[in-house]
Amino acid sequence: MTAWFNIPLWQRVIAALILGVLVGYFWGPGAESIKIIGDVFIGFIKMLVVPLIFFSLVAGVASIGDIRKLGAVGGRALLLFVISGQIAVWLGLALGTLLMPGAGVDTSAIEMGPVPDPNPTTWRDMIMGMIPQSPVQVMADVNVLPLIIFSLLIGIGILMAKEEGEPVLKIFDSGSVVMQKVTMVVMELTPFGVFALMAWVAGTLGLDALAALGKLVALNYLGCLLIIGLIYGGMIKFIAKLPVVDFFRGIIDAIAVSYSTASSNATLPVTLRCTRRNLGVSNSVASFVVSLGATINMNGTAMYLGLATLFGAQIFGVDLSWGDYFLISILGTLGAVGAAGIPGAGLIMMALVFGAVGVPLETIAFVAGVDRIMDMMRTTTNVSGDAAVATTVASLTGEIDREEMISADDV
Repeated sequence: MTAWFNIPLWQRVIAALILGVLVGYFWGPGAESIKIIGDVFIGFIKMLVVPLIFFSLVAGVASIGDIRKLGAVGGRALLLFVISGQIAVWLGLALGTLLMPGAGVDTSAIEMGPVPDPNPTTWRDMIMGMIPQSPVQVMADVNVLPLIIFSLLIGIGILMAKEEGEPVLKIFDSGSVVMQKVTMVVMELTPFGVFALMAWVAGTLGLDALAALGKLVALNYLGCLLIIGLIYGGMIKFIAKLPVVDFFRGIIDAIAVSYSTASSNATLPVTLRCTRRNLGVSNSVASFVVSLGATINMNGTAMYLGLATLFGAQIFGVDLSWGDYFLISILGTLGAVGAAGIPGAGLIMMALVFGAVGVPLETIAFVAGVDRIMDMMRTTTNVSGDAAVATTVASLTGEIDREEMISADDV
């Protein structure tokens, strides 16, 4: 048993993916008999959605510490996080719409319930639906958008309460840590769930489904590279007015650690060291912006949620309206904010976006097998964004040593 846990999770997942494909290919339709293992895994993922979003978002907002800090530093950082997040999720929607990774997959062999109808609500209904009139009912119904609004309000309330809110903040901080630990426990089931689900996909749908998954992986990497190169590179060059090559050279250690661990939280100490030592960002700005970014800046995840939603819609023939696209853009951004900085968190956030626009949750079963491969690149994107925003904000507020950033390459 010890030898099993000594193997990195991502290696176990990749091995399970390959083994599942081989078993499904040779077993054929009979592989559906072990799909129950994957269904149990998906059930645990659905279980985590509400508590993970609630605790993570409240703790993330309250971690700002003081509403007055949302001035020169916090205001700029939040603005960059939100704008880049929206651009990222629309990039994912554009890639999914133009290149259609899920088109052409025959799902007739899958026994599943009826495909939900597209969201018929008007924009007025959508606005009213965002108001959490009964927070308990919202949580029971897994109605995530008003849950996010409620969580944000609780976080703001804790900030406004100042000293009196500190005991409540400790509860949410502890709850956020506990939910991250629970998520890590559930993620240990990933190899078994991936094996069963990939055997089912390969045995039931054949090579067409595997080709579609390969296309999804390729588009995930393409989208992340575009975010890193265009959004972050543009931010550094045109807003911070700093050398782009020097910036990326300065965060190479954080990139390496984030890609191998697929965890923003695990990479946080390395990201802080890179921004301070190699990029010349002041300690105060680096600590505040990078720590906040590790909680709420998940552009790679936002892009992927948009892309994966269209992937599922194309596989199962769900027609999405422009209203659905806007709802995806909102939930993709906010859902990424609620995603914990640990491996597999993006997989959990899919349930909230899929359910809102009528995409079957069976899509999660499709992508679970290759999610770890994509998660590594998404995490690299998220961590690079933390450093880019910290550097840009420091440049705008005069909290950066430009000579130190440029000369760091010679150290």
